[in-house]
Amino acid sequence: MHDIRSLRDDPAAFDAGLARRGLEPRAAELLALDDARKAAIAALQQAQERRNAASKEIGAAVARKDPGAADALKAEVGAIKQAMPALEAASSAAQAALDLELAAIPNIPATDAPEGRDENDNVEVRRHGEPPRFANSFKPKEHFELGEALGLMDFETAAKLSGARFVILKGALARLERALMQFMLDLHTTEHGYTEINPPVLVRDEAMFGTAQLPKFRGDQFRAIRQLDYNEGFGSAVAESNTGGAQPFQSTKEFWLIPTAEVAMTNMVREQILDERKLPLRFTAGTLCFRAEAGAAGRDTRGMIRQHQFEKVELVSITTPEQAAEEHERMTACAEEVLKRLGLHFRTVALCAGDMGFSARKTYDIEVWLPGQNRFREISSCSVCGDFQARRMNARSKAADAKATRFVHTLNGSGVAVGRALVAVMENYQTPDGSIEVPEALRAYMGGIDRIVKAN
Repeated sequence: MHDIRSLRDDPAAFDAGLARRGLEPRAAELLALDDARKAAIAALQQAQERRNAASKEIGAAVARKDPGAADALKAEVGAIKQAMPALEAASSAAQAALDLELAAIPNIPATDAPEGRDENDNVEVRRHGEPPRFANSFKPKEHFELGEALGLMDFETAAKLSGARFVILKGALARLERALMQFMLDLHTTEHGYTEINPPVLVRDEAMFGTAQLPKFRGDQFRAIRQLDYNEGFGSAVAESNTGGAQPFQSTKEFWLIPTAEVAMTNMVREQILDERKLPLRFTAGTLCFRAEAGAAGRDTRGMIRQHQFEKVELVSITTPEQAAEEHERMTACAEEVLKRLGLHFRTVALCAGDMGFSARKTYDIEVWLPGQNRFREISSCSVCGDFQARRMNARSKAADAKATRFVHTLNGSGVAVGRALVAVMENYQTPDGSIEVPEALRAYMGGIDRIVKAN
């Protein structure tokens, strides 16, 4: 969410930031909406002030025995009272119109985010390791070919249950995915200093708005709706019919399925004032995530790369403005360490301004090498959001010696996507006979299994 006061102070800089994302200028339009909001508020305040003043004048007119003046003032107060609802509605509508437009505009890129329009303009920052070496006669397979041949990855049955973009993992592959999550959470909590969170995966509108999934990305989300009657949610509440009979009161309760644990963990500090001496806060969670993949028609239709339901270990940091840049580098290094421990080849790229996510000021993507596809694929995205989300959540902090509060800065990153890590392990540790070697870092979590073979 943008600060209209900052925008007013430098509208040219605001439009220049949007231009870096490939967007049209919006400052003039937004300032006009703000002017309309101010005018509506001023009209309401003037009416309130005049009503109060006229009410006092009535008493004075009565005291000086001037009934004509008193009656005229009473009529004026009555007219103002009649006009007040419309003035209040106009003020609310003007505020809502401005808020709606501000909420739909992405964050302004940081000055050190690379220039560019799309993924072709992203800048490689570093690489780690080398691609695995396979025998000349051996062509590496993609993960779904391996999983299906092992009898441990079932897309067909999953489609019967839930439709496309779902999978059933069995036996040792299911255990390997669980091992990956446990390994990541142990690494981030014991070595990287994150506090493990087990958050709800169902959240309210306010939480999705706070991290900017709503309103702009409503179509990318899954919603859960539950109908309640008075027995379940409202005790003895009843609705009286016109004939006087009592009818059960019915309503619905709506939630959103989280697309990432970032939503729940970042909103843990919403509407709070944090002690800056306790910052940064660092949270991690391994959860199910749900995405509609509305814009992914025809992309990655085979396999586990782009699923409606998947598991991810998420990292979230809440910092002061001064801590944010260093914390971004630290978070990215924590995600990279997961891949280093797994012995995977990867590269880290800085996303250009035109390719960054909606809330981000600056983003590093970590891309893991997949031999079956012979290409790098994203496995983690680490972003610093400045105060963009904090404004939407009203999350602030206060220094011990400060009189005023200020908005915190928020960061989030995958530490890492569990399903994609499974894909990477399968493709990088495959053998000519179709079995999968278990990386050394995961063997303690696999109950002694060091190789995944075809199911009996």
